[in-house]
Formats: sequence, C-alpha cells, structure tokens
Amino acid sequence: MFTDITTTIIAIGLYALSMSISPGPVNMLALSCGVRLGLRKAMGFVSGATIGFSLLLLAIGLGLSNLVDPSSVLFKLLKFSGLGFIAWIGFRIATSAPENGVIQHRDTQNEPTGGSTGAFWHGFLLQWLNPKAWLACIAGIAAFGVSSLHELWVFSGIYFCICYPSIAAWALLGNRLQQWLRSSRNMRRFNLVMGLSLILVATSMI
Repeated sequence: MFTDITTTIIAIGLYALSMSISPGPVNMLALSCGVRLGLRKAMGFVSGATIGFSLLLLAIGLGLSNLVDPSSVLFKLLKFSGLGFIAWIGFRIATSAPENGVIQHRDTQNEPTGGSTGAFWHGFLLQWLNPKAWLACIAGIAAFGVSSLHELWVFSGIYFCICYPSIAAWALLGNRLQQWLRSSRNMRRFNLVMGLSLILVATSMI
C-alpha cells in the first residue's frame, strides 16, 4: 500500500525510467523506426508500444498474472513465442536491402498511411509478446505493493508518463542518425547491427 505519496511517486518514476529507457527490443525498434521513417511516423510505433505496455500493466494488476504465472507452461509458451517474434524481426532488419532504409527527400503527401498504422500495432503487439515487459509489470506491482484499483491507476499513469518520452527518445536518436545513414553502405551496417542486436537480445532472454 502506498504510504508516503511523494516518495512513492519518485520511486515509481525512477523504476519506470530505468525499465523504459534501458536498451531492449522495443527501444531498438524505436531507434530503427526513427531512422527509416523519420520522427513523425515513428511516433506511431512509440504510441503503440506505450499504450500496449500500459494496458498490459493494467491487465496484470487486475489479475492476469494469476492466470499466467511465470513458472507456468503458458507463460513459457508466451515467452518463446515472443522471443521468436523478436528474433524474426531482427533477421528481417539484418537482411533488408540498404536501399529500403536510405532516407530520401520526396513528397510524401500522396503516400499511403498504412505504414503508420502498422507501426502502431507493431509496437502494441510487441509489448504483449515481450517477456521483459511482463516481468517489469509483475515485479513493479509486487515491489510497490499495489493492492487497490486506485493505486493501480496511479502506478500505471506514472509509468505511462515516463514510458512515452523514454521510447520517443530512442526514435529521436534514430531521426538524428538519418544524415549519417544516407549512404547505402552505412545503412547496410546499421541494419546489420540492429538486426543482430535484436537476435542477441532474444537469445540472451531464453
């Protein structure tokens, strides 16, 4: 139960910041989206990832963790499915053609908007398949003794406010790297490093 509200808010904020801004599959993909799509379109992914995590946090706080215990077969199935999904994304990025990622100046007014929508659901789904997100939710709720619906809303609200700019910072970093990645050679290197990093992250979490 929350006692000293000010101290608790600061503690939750620091916990959320450490979990949200540290390198991981979601932040690596936010960085990649910032490079390939630019900051404005990458915010679709950022929004999806933040909203997806916040809803996952609420669901676990409302009792989903009782149905999906970390030691259960269901959680293990979810874990390996999620890690496989992350590794598959890493493979797709690592093997993608550099010309597909090189940022070019062009008129985008007539481009279809499906990519932006897909980026939102990509980020949303990734959080629900990300074992790190599940463990962060379960550990946070347990550590701060969230025991009521009011406390859960406060915890989730603080986490949302920290999570959104944390993921957005990685997309912004990717946007800043666009100038360096205009050449096919540099883009090929970036895709390879990002893809292999995602595969490495997925492998290390097994």
